Order: sequence, then C-alpha cells, then structure tokens
Amino acid sequence: MPLTAGIVGLPNVGKSTLFNAITQSQVEAANYPFATIAPNVGVVEVPDDRLDFLTKHFNPKKTIFTTFEFTDIAGLVKGASQGEGLGNQFLSHIREVDAICHVVRCFEDDQITHVEGKVDAIRDIEIIHLELALADLSTVENRMGKVERKAKTNDKEAIMELALLKRLQELLLAGQMARSMEMSIEEINILKSFHLLTAKPVIYIANMSDEDIVDPNTNEHYQKVVEYARLENNQVIPICAKIEEELAMLEKDEKLAFLQELGIQQSGLDKIIWSAYKLLGLCTFFTAGPQEVRAWTFIRGTKAPAAAGIIHSDFQRGFIKAETYSFEDFVVYKAESSLKEAGKLRIEGKEYIVHDGDVMHFRFNV
Repeated sequence: MPLTAGIVGLPNVGKSTLFNAITQSQVEAANYPFATIAPNVGVVEVPDDRLDFLTKHFNPKKTIFTTFEFTDIAGLVKGASQGEGLGNQFLSHIREVDAICHVVRCFEDDQITHVEGKVDAIRDIEIIHLELALADLSTVENRMGKVERKAKTNDKEAIMELALLKRLQELLLAGQMARSMEMSIEEINILKSFHLLTAKPVIYIANMSDEDIVDPNTNEHYQKVVEYARLENNQVIPICAKIEEELAMLEKDEKLAFLQELGIQQSGLDKIIWSAYKLLGLCTFFTAGPQEVRAWTFIRGTKAPAAAGIIHSDFQRGFIKAETYSFEDFVVYKAESSLKEAGKLRIEGKEYIVHDGDVMHFRFNV
C-alpha cells in the first residue's frame, strides 16, 4: 500500500473544506493501482513538470502520474485521549498514517464559530499536541509494565527498551513530541514498534482568508505558526482552503489563469502534496516510451531491483540490468540516441541506488 498523510485539526479550522478539494482532485480509479478507495481517503496525482516534458517528447498513448494518499481523520476535541468526541476513532485512524498534515485556523470569521471561543493558532496546535502526547504516554506506560519484568531477568534487549521507554515517558510528561528526541539507530527501530502518534513527521497547514493568502506574512496568526514550527524544525504551508476547493473544480488552464489573477504562483494543494511526498523521503523515477510515460514512487535509498519490483514482481525476481539516464540529461540531449552517443545512457546493476528523476528501462528474465 502507498504511504499516507492524515489531515488533522480541531473543528471549524477548514479541514473538511481542504479534504473536499482533495477528493475533487482525485485520480480516476483506472489510474490508481489499488482497487478500493475508502470514503475518508483522497488519492491525488503528484504534480510533476518533468512528466509533462517527457510526454511532450515521447508523445505516448497515455501519461500516468504517480499518486499520493490523504486520509481525513475524524475531528478532534479536548479529551480525545480519554475518548471524548470521536477521540477513539481519531486516535485509531491517525496510528495508520505515515505523516500528519495539521490544519491550523489562521482566519477570523464571526460566522464560523471556534470550538475554543476565539482564534488562537498556537493554543489550537498545543491542544492537539497534548492529546497525542497523552495517548502516547498511555501506550508507553502500558508497555513499560510488560518490559520491566523481562528486564529484571537481565535480558539485554528488554533493558535497552525499558531505558528508551523511560526517556519517552519523561519527554511526554513534559508535553514534548517523541519525534524531537535524539535516538540511536537501534532505538529508532525499537520506537517503530510502539506506533507512537507523536513520532510521526508533521507539516502545519495555515488556513487563512482569501485576502491574506496573497501575502501570508501580513497574517499575525500565520507568523506565530511559522515561528512555532521553526523551533520544531517543521514546515508551514499557507493556504486558503476555500480557494483550493474552487480551484479543484477547474480544468488545468482555468486553474493557472485563476492563480495568475490572484497573484499566486502555485496552488496550496500542490504545495501540500509535494511537501508530504518529500517529508516521507519519497522520490520519483520514470519509464518512457511510445506506449506510455509514467511516474513511479520509491523510497530514497532504493536499489534498482527493488525499483523494478514496484512495476512488477517479475521484474525484480528476474532482474538483469537497468538502462538508465537522468531527466536533467534528457533535457539537454532530448533523445535517447543522443544520450547514448554522449555516454549519458548508463547500464546499472543490482547495487545501483536509484536517484530521483532517473528514467529507467529494466531488463529481466524469469
């Protein structure tokens, strides 16, 4: 299954409006490699100008973008970690995603009530942080009870795990996130088995008015979120969810014209897609020919046989070699024959680590 980002936020912050934009932009089922799309999942194309460039030069019968999943997580209120509101549903769904897109309200509107009475972006962020930390604290303390008995038998793995759990307990009691803790590779591998909510990487999405989105820095709430995220070494993406919903209903040319009219270079949704994609260490390689030009997602550090297996398991099982060139070189030479003459078309073996932007043709035998 693909990696997924979960959209979270308090009620009335614009989370549902943003998810509507995502579902209106959803890929056709025919272009999605998984048969069933759950009602709370939006599958969108990852925008990539490189694919457009390759399509222009190969003139294929079809072009297929790679995709990314967003999950709409049930709304959160204070006390979610204790089961308040839809808290249990929220927590179970968020455990299943790989990254968190945290929508924060940065707009004033008397017609849209705020669950806490008034707009305060940092307070809203910290409400969700606290609920996630409390849920993780419960997980950690339950685990400690089981591991302590084993550690008393001088089991080395249990002793290491217990030490990590105690550090996590101290961190969470201080209201900090598990992802902020420095850990060894061994500890990171242990941490993965806990499925902690606060260990997941985060992007903040500052939802503001259509007036403010033209120059987000004029928005006081946005400035506070940027400073808060900077201290965490996290990214903030300014959007106007209302505009994104309108953009999602337009054709590509109409969308570009609308953005130009607003004085915005790129839609907020496109920025979110790319940021979530990169946050999870995802990259893209391409296959290109007269039948099809296609983008494929892989995790940074993947070797050529595993990349071939993304297309089909037979490709990995019978992998012989990969004919490879970079997209950047194709921009210069514009034809595979020219790339070959210039020595830019390479033959790579089983140990080759695939790079973002590689154009690949796999040779295999099964």
